[in-house]
Amino acid sequence: MVATLSVSFAQTPTAIAIRNARIVPISGPALARGTVVLRNGLIEAVGENTTVPSDAWVLEGEGLTVYPGLIDALSNWGMPANLAAPSRPGVPQSVGPVIQGNLPAPPARPSQGPEDRPATTSWIKAADELQPTDHRLEIARNAGFTSAVTFPMRGIAAGQGSIVNLAGEKPRDMVLVPAAGQYLTMASSGGGFPLALFGTIAYIRQLYLDADHYVQVKQAYAKDPQSVPRPEYEAALEGILQSQRILLPANRMVEVDRMIRFAAELKQPTILYGMREGYRSVDLLKKAKLPVLVSLKWPVKENDTDPDDVESYRTLEVRDRAPSTPAEFQKAKLKFAFYTDSVDQPRDIQKAVKKAIDAGLPREEAVRALTLSVAEIYGVSDRLGSIEKGKIANLLVTRGDIFDDKAKVEMVFIDGKRFAPPPEPPTPAPPKPTAN
Repeated sequence: MVATLSVSFAQTPTAIAIRNARIVPISGPALARGTVVLRNGLIEAVGENTTVPSDAWVLEGEGLTVYPGLIDALSNWGMPANLAAPSRPGVPQSVGPVIQGNLPAPPARPSQGPEDRPATTSWIKAADELQPTDHRLEIARNAGFTSAVTFPMRGIAAGQGSIVNLAGEKPRDMVLVPAAGQYLTMASSGGGFPLALFGTIAYIRQLYLDADHYVQVKQAYAKDPQSVPRPEYEAALEGILQSQRILLPANRMVEVDRMIRFAAELKQPTILYGMREGYRSVDLLKKAKLPVLVSLKWPVKENDTDPDDVESYRTLEVRDRAPSTPAEFQKAKLKFAFYTDSVDQPRDIQKAVKKAIDAGLPREEAVRALTLSVAEIYGVSDRLGSIEKGKIANLLVTRGDIFDDKAKVEMVFIDGKRFAPPPEPPTPAPPKPTAN
């Protein structure tokens, strides 16, 4: 049974086959003309000589290319507004006691010290706050994204990210990994302690020292509950202990150096994110052997700046060389992946990746940085990131190479279900010249 590309399945069939398409599995060489079979949400088979099952709906893939679905390595897609706002260094964050629905309430008084756990909601999991109605999920799908590692982002220890698929009627239909890591920022508190970077670093350090002590006290109580006082339950420390890894911000070279040292001190599996001056930091990162996430929000001159202001050479250099960071990482064999960093519109994402390609990143490595590399960094490459038998049926189907200017997303598959973006509005014709 054959279906044309314009078919919209009223009910997803058990099996779907895309045949005679170019297939880019990422985990191996591209297939010039192959078939991929999806069944019950998984990839059943892929290859040049794959037999199409008799019960499969068939999509003719002539002129199409099939990629693994794109994955955003650090996102807040699906998060409610009160948890989604990214915290920035030096920007006060007012996050206090939690009230109904895990909504942070402002603290009753300024924080006096680390024992108040300022700007900390480490126990919140993105999976528990996920909102399938977030319109950004559809925008992301239209750009070719099928999964994301999404995080609460407000505060210092903002909470635990979750790996999710970008489609589903309910959060439970979307969640792949409930706890993927703790999102840490270098923001300051909304009032009181900490007010500066030094205080924020000291506070995070204290959080992990307290967590170690908390474990020791709980272990002592478990061994002798009749003699040892029962430890008080601390949600903030429980959230810290439940986190598989931490994410630390590092944009400038000095920040990369600082966060590498801080990660070693905390003795936690660590991912660094930002990398605006990553091109300067290759030797540091190579020695540290930490995975990094590169923001696709390349530095640009702000629209509201004073035209008479003279920009520093360093500012101009960073703006010019930031897109070369991925190419430098690839040459040094560093483990890296991309994240969109609020670059949401499909064409803007495409242009951002194209900048990295134009700055020297091989095209296949650009695709890898949005697919298999993300899955490897978060330990889910056994189910995401490439087109292989047994993996989740998350696919991107394009007409044209993915990052070409004229490339078009024809459809995506998430858990084997097909989604087609709406047709792009026609480009308006230029105005006709008027006669004099």
